[in-house]
Amino acid sequence: MIFDGLYRLWQRLDNGLGAVPAAVPLLALRIALAIPFWRSGMTKWDGFLNLSTGARYLFEQEFRLHLFGQAIAYPAPLTMAFLAGLGEIILPVLLVLGLGTRFAALGILGMTIVIQLTVPDGLVNFHLPWFAMALALLVYGGGTLSADRLLGTVVDSRLRGSARPAP
Repeated sequence: MIFDGLYRLWQRLDNGLGAVPAAVPLLALRIALAIPFWRSGMTKWDGFLNLSTGARYLFEQEFRLHLFGQAIAYPAPLTMAFLAGLGEIILPVLLVLGLGTRFAALGILGMTIVIQLTVPDGLVNFHLPWFAMALALLVYGGGTLSADRLLGTVVDSRLRGSARPAP
């Protein structure tokens, strides 16, 4: 008797949690993934397209790619710093808006791999969660609360309207 009641309660709770629209966690994922990249990107600039001295120093002097047991200097470090800075500003904005979500997530995924190769000690606390969030967004997209969905609806309705035969 008690077991049946607990089981029914469990099922009601499970069904209630399952009723949360997928758009809500997808929006949360987009925002959660955007924040650390945006904050990092803000440290790389001293004005419009002007790399900060800190970013220049890190990419030229400190950052190394850890490949096959070797610590290799970044090729074209200032170009890499510039591209990383751009990516850390543009991709989070796209994620929050849900515009080109899958492509923004793919960019973040690529950046996360490079970051892991640069800072190998950050796998468990930072890089693995970022990778998992980006992978989920790559697979599921931005959801119904995204510019992707809004634009898709507008484009679909226009395409359907233009496909009608002339009277």
